[in-house]
Amino acid sequence: MERSTFFEEQRRNRRDSILLAVVVSLIIFGLVYAMALIIAPEAIMIVLPFSLLLIFIYTWSSYQYGDQVVLSSTGARPAEGTEFVYLNNVSEGLSLAAGMPPPKVYVMDSPEINAFATGRDPEHASIAVTNGALQKLNRQELEGVVAHEISHIRNKDIQFLTLIAVLVGLAAILSHIILRWGWFSGRGRRGRDRGGGIEILILVVGIILAIFAPIVTRLVQFAVSRRREFLADASGAELTRYPEGLASALEKIMKLNVGKMDVSEAVSHLFISDPNKSGLDSLYATHPPIEERIKRLREM
Repeated sequence: MERSTFFEEQRRNRRDSILLAVVVSLIIFGLVYAMALIIAPEAIMIVLPFSLLLIFIYTWSSYQYGDQVVLSSTGARPAEGTEFVYLNNVSEGLSLAAGMPPPKVYVMDSPEINAFATGRDPEHASIAVTNGALQKLNRQELEGVVAHEISHIRNKDIQFLTLIAVLVGLAAILSHIILRWGWFSGRGRRGRDRGGGIEILILVVGIILAIFAPIVTRLVQFAVSRRREFLADASGAELTRYPEGLASALEKIMKLNVGKMDVSEAVSHLFISDPNKSGLDSLYATHPPIEERIKRLREM
């Protein structure tokens, strides 16, 4: 892949990122508006701005410190000690080749072969690799995996992927609140509010939005992740100058991984391979098919 193609793909990613962030933000605004109408319809002009302010604070703080939340939720620990010297050296060398500061390096205690990158920018980035990857991959394969994660940082994927993780989680929280409130308010209203047609309509619309919002936001998450995985594969191959290293690592992932890591679905799109396999992966997979990724790498 030519360098100009990388820059064009990066520009397209940034453009798509803005568009998709706007879509998810509008969904969240709709959820907040529905929640305000359901909870306090008589004080909507007070509740709505206050709710939006709280959500802005939540989103900003989550974006600033979301990487630490992600690392904590996956049980990642700093890669310190002599056993991780090579991993740290690989990360530093590939970061130098990519023209960016080296990220902090972490390790996850899992027999699966997997890794992810997170952070709000290249200056505040981290990568995490599983013990399974360190034990089952040879040096060239491990370099390919680390180069893939370094590429996510260099391509400025991590900012948007971290933000999307925050917004998807927020949409799920708001939907849960609306559904719970709608259930209890509906039960309390049953038998005594026969004529509240508008209020009932608002309640129904809010519940419908709460049901479908997480699905829509997840679809946005999937659409973003698949394209970025292909780009990170190609960028990683450019860094190592050896596409076969990553291709071979992906082949081992396909053959050896069970896909049963204890990882939240909200952060699963950050990983190099889906850590939680299910029967719906063909429809809702956060990653493109590994066979297709291997094929593209071996055609370089």
